[in-house]
Amino acid sequence: EGGAEKDADCAFHGVEFLPEDLGEALNKTAMRVNEKYSSLPAEEKGIHIINIRAIEDIGYIQHESILLNSLCQDPDANCKHGLYFRDGKRKVDYILVYHYKKSSVSKTLTRRIHHNDSSARSIKQDHQLPGKGGHLDMGESEPHMDYHEDDKRFRREEYEGNLMEAGLELERDEDTKIHGVGFVKIHAPWNVLCREAEFLKLKMPTKKVYQINQAHGLLKKINSVIQKITEPIQPKVAEHKPQTVKRLSYPFSREKQHLLSKFKIVHRYYVFVFQGITSLLANGVYSAAYPLHDGDYEGENVELNDRKLLCEEWASYGVFYKYQPIDLVRKYFGEKIGLYFAWLGVYTQMLIPASIVGVIVFLYGCATVDENIPSMEMCDERNNITMCPLCDQTCSYWKMSSACATARASHLFDNPATVFFSVFMALWAATFMEHWKRKQMRLNYRWDLTGFEEEEAHPRAEYEAKVLEKSLRKEYIHKKTDKEKLTWKDRFPAYFTNFISIIFMIGLTFAIVFGVIIYRISTAAALALSSTPSGRSSVRVTVTATAVIINLVVIIILDEVYGCIARWLTQIEVPKTDKSFEERLIFKAFLLKFVNAYTPIFYVAFFKGRFVGRPGDYVYIFHSFRMEECAPGGCLMELCIQLSIIMLGKQLIQNNLFEIGIPKMKKLIRYIKLKRQRSLDHEEHLKKKQRYEVDYNLEPFAGLTPEYMEMIIQFGFVTLFVASFPLAPLFALLNNIIEIRLDAKKFVTELRRPVAVRAKDIGIWYNILRGVGKLAVIINAFVISFTSDFIPRLVYLYMYSENGTMHGFVNHTLSSFNVSDFQGGTAPNDPMELGYEVQICRYKDYREPPWSENKYEISKDFWAVLAARLAFVIVFQNLVMFMSDFVDWIIPDIPKDISQQIHKEKVLMVEVFMKEEQGKLQMLETWKDKDMKKGENCNNHSPKLSRSHSGSTPVP
Repeated sequence: EGGAEKDADCAFHGVEFLPEDLGEALNKTAMRVNEKYSSLPAEEKGIHIINIRAIEDIGYIQHESILLNSLCQDPDANCKHGLYFRDGKRKVDYILVYHYKKSSVSKTLTRRIHHNDSSARSIKQDHQLPGKGGHLDMGESEPHMDYHEDDKRFRREEYEGNLMEAGLELERDEDTKIHGVGFVKIHAPWNVLCREAEFLKLKMPTKKVYQINQAHGLLKKINSVIQKITEPIQPKVAEHKPQTVKRLSYPFSREKQHLLSKFKIVHRYYVFVFQGITSLLANGVYSAAYPLHDGDYEGENVELNDRKLLCEEWASYGVFYKYQPIDLVRKYFGEKIGLYFAWLGVYTQMLIPASIVGVIVFLYGCATVDENIPSMEMCDERNNITMCPLCDQTCSYWKMSSACATARASHLFDNPATVFFSVFMALWAATFMEHWKRKQMRLNYRWDLTGFEEEEAHPRAEYEAKVLEKSLRKEYIHKKTDKEKLTWKDRFPAYFTNFISIIFMIGLTFAIVFGVIIYRISTAAALALSSTPSGRSSVRVTVTATAVIINLVVIIILDEVYGCIARWLTQIEVPKTDKSFEERLIFKAFLLKFVNAYTPIFYVAFFKGRFVGRPGDYVYIFHSFRMEECAPGGCLMELCIQLSIIMLGKQLIQNNLFEIGIPKMKKLIRYIKLKRQRSLDHEEHLKKKQRYEVDYNLEPFAGLTPEYMEMIIQFGFVTLFVASFPLAPLFALLNNIIEIRLDAKKFVTELRRPVAVRAKDIGIWYNILRGVGKLAVIINAFVISFTSDFIPRLVYLYMYSENGTMHGFVNHTLSSFNVSDFQGGTAPNDPMELGYEVQICRYKDYREPPWSENKYEISKDFWAVLAARLAFVIVFQNLVMFMSDFVDWIIPDIPKDISQQIHKEKVLMVEVFMKEEQGKLQMLETWKDKDMKKGENCNNHSPKLSRSHSGSTPVP
């Protein structure tokens, strides 16, 4: 069965090499090749520390070939438009791209050197690469004085020579359609990987296969019914089918070959991450470095490959209703990207129940708006409640019934059901985190990551350069050669710069919000001068909407600026490893973007209308502008408007339009540039584009930080202020349905293939999610207590209501002011605008009336309401925290069936080794028996031989 099966990409027989382990394999190879380079600093010996990451699609078949075999040569294979070397046998695993200047005297020559020659492996030899466009010898080229280009060429030759010494095979191609751009194709020979497999004890499948525990009885029937129902929404990929059997895995050893499974690797690719390539890219030695995509994803005659399959079953808006083929995503892009999309899928699924409950809460508000007594009292013109002016002089008295629409709209989001929804969302956040931990554990088990532990990463090139600089400085002063490292004293200037910069940027955010407040106040005063009644009636809506749009624009701009500043601040800290660099960058970027996105919302929720003063004694900014007040129905409606516009605007503009528009624009610019270059060289235009040329025109992968960041900020919108906007989960769900397919399309079609990286979790993002979830409980408690009228209503209902209803609540929350107590120059210019003379006007506050002994002082009702609000915060916070922790405790992190399977693997592995030892003993006994029989046979045959010899002797 397996012998007849051939793959077009060449068949390989071997073991499954896991990504990080392969990285360490070639890392060790490169370090052991030439001892004299180990004593040199990183800058002098070039970069020859190599990590190789591999993802394989493994189909198990029985085969009589040896376990560790080199690649078999397929005579029908060819270069497949750049996917293979020119011999059509060696697959291109990685590409290095560089710019060069073509000689004006003669064309570049082609030199081919076979790397199997030991002379080609020597560092003293010229490391000229086979392929088209090798560099000219100095004698053959024209004299030139471009020392900068010479330095780059020398560093490339040194670097590529180190790669060849590590056992890699390279081929150069400068004869491409892209003018002035050369490509270095890299292939990792199978024997290099196999040689290091034993040294690193890489895990690989054994012959032992065991059944995965399946459900029984009623649970089995339920699962089968669910599978039939969900079959139409399952992706049509082989990797998505549920597993029924699994192979044990064990570290590779040539002595244990008899335990390992013989199978065929149907498809493979190796992705190299060269430690220090970042510095070479930054210095312009190379312009790009990336692995290749599998092939084209569109076209009628395109062969089916994983990229095309992902495009059809994942990166298409037409399959938005289907599950994601996470296993295929992991196979093509690696575990780290696979975990991101798995997390995004779980988050989107969990938004479905939250959206349903949020819509129910909103519909409850719509259904009960006509039964809400406070809003009915505000809309009743018979109450004839005259309110105090909203600004000095230019504003006049106004009727409370004119704010009827705002009061009715506020009830849609400020009703008893929002309290229940806040509790629900807190528990939802805890459940989501637990559900993700369980899902993550299932993926770890399925992807054989249960025993994976990240090893200590190699230092970054920038860190080693700083250490080298410090060592040289100390050696010059103290003549010491001890191993140095960067301490907090070395980083203190960077830490101080970080602290000052972050404080400055947070202050800048506050200053911008303050500027928007000034805009709101001044615009409201200017619009109040309008001669038309309709203009004056729409002042609040106009000011709120325009201010929110200004906030949105500022947030989007500052997000980009803060992202760049956070990266710069992290770079000057010089973290030791890439993981440390990423975590510090994420923390700074999240802190700045969190403050940037939520500061305007925090202002409306907790500060607006709190420090306005009272009629006759208002608080002024710059002695000119009065602090703005909340609407008679409260600030919750304005908070809802602010939250909805910022959330939807960020998702629509920043997340979607930017993600679609900017890559398309960059791609168009690159296409126009290349078109101009091709028009200059007609001969190059006629050539067929290779795979690495097509991928070079794609956008480089910038990491997962922007993808996670936008989702975490959205998670904050969904949880932090959900009491004021129950529809937030619904809008987040609709956005994420598009976001998943948008990100998928971007990864498959718009970006160069990312480096496959192994990971068993989502890293620091999980801790950020937990922090946001805990903070959401506290913020929602304060929103319900201080921003909404929920607590004042309860206090009135149980302490002051005469008939146990809400009748009279509006009058209870309003204080009285005698217009004769206005300060000079603050009274309305037109006191008769309503058609009658006003003696007493009302304003929203708990203060003593003008006829009281302590007029305009804070009343006891204020303290009663404040005490109730604080009590509610304490009770709500502790109760919801307890319930969240209870959910966390009651749901185990590891599913029971997964823990059983892990235990079963351990037991089976012990059995395998017991059988192996028994087999060894039996083999030894068999050998002993054979030796004994051979000895007996020798003893029995020796007399006969002597007799035969004597009988054959002639008699004299």
